[in-house]
Amino acid sequence: MNAFKQRSPWLRYWDLYLMLLPAMLFIIVYKYVPMYGVIIAFKDFNIMKGIMGSSWIGFEHFRQLFMFDEFPRVVRNTIIISFMKLIFGFPAPIIIALLLNELMLKRFKRVVQTFTYIPHFISWVVVGGIVIDLLSPSSGIINKVIQSLGLEPIFFMSDGQWFRWILVFSDNWKEAGWGAIIYLAAILGINDELYQAARVDGASRLRQIWHVTLPCIRSTIVILLLLRIGNVFDAGFEQILVMYNAMVYEVADIIDTYVYRVGLGQMQFGLTTAAGLFKSVIGCGLLIMANWMARRMGEEGIF
Repeated sequence: MNAFKQRSPWLRYWDLYLMLLPAMLFIIVYKYVPMYGVIIAFKDFNIMKGIMGSSWIGFEHFRQLFMFDEFPRVVRNTIIISFMKLIFGFPAPIIIALLLNELMLKRFKRVVQTFTYIPHFISWVVVGGIVIDLLSPSSGIINKVIQSLGLEPIFFMSDGQWFRWILVFSDNWKEAGWGAIIYLAAILGINDELYQAARVDGASRLRQIWHVTLPCIRSTIVILLLLRIGNVFDAGFEQILVMYNAMVYEVADIIDTYVYRVGLGQMQFGLTTAAGLFKSVIGCGLLIMANWMARRMGEEGIF
């Protein structure tokens, strides 16, 4: 029996697999089982008849979707907002992690780290209310400062030129500190002898970051970048739903908010399922392509 346990990894690591079981059940129940509902995109769905009782209509919903005047706009908005968050938001956790790693006072480092990742646990409903209050043209502190300088107040939340930047800034404020935890963990795993060798060679702190820290966490950066690219069509549904209004639909209405408004407002479940499936397929394709490019460049990738 002991020899069998040594040969079988399932029995040898049974406690680790037992710890993994709740996470696997969560993924199966909430991620894979709902995939059954994807077939609504190919049916004339009727609530009374149910999914199986509804008649098949093939790709009719996709044809209607692509013919809508609003659909190219929401796809364009989704891509623009996602890439703005990617360009300005992806480096932010890396920079925070590098700066925190350079702090010598451990107590001060813990305090700063705590203040940077606490916003992650605040609901977007609360964050949206804070942002709206701060940027209010009548009572917001930002516009109070602008008016004190003799300028006219700015309607930030209803101005398309400002709204996307507000989304990017508020998303960075909320999530950058939380994302830095992963990079800090990767930095702590770097062999200290590499820094000692760099200091012997006369490398400054900046040189140590550039030639030791960043190369050692490059694989972590690549993996997180691949995952971010795979979710490039997830532009932040909850954030935008809380903060946007009809005045900025032209620049802020994304696929998810469009699906929400049409699906629940007009009860077109098949059409909105088709839009969600379109988004998922494109995201999966981008992830595969980005992973292939990463492996071609010598990185491990995620599969």
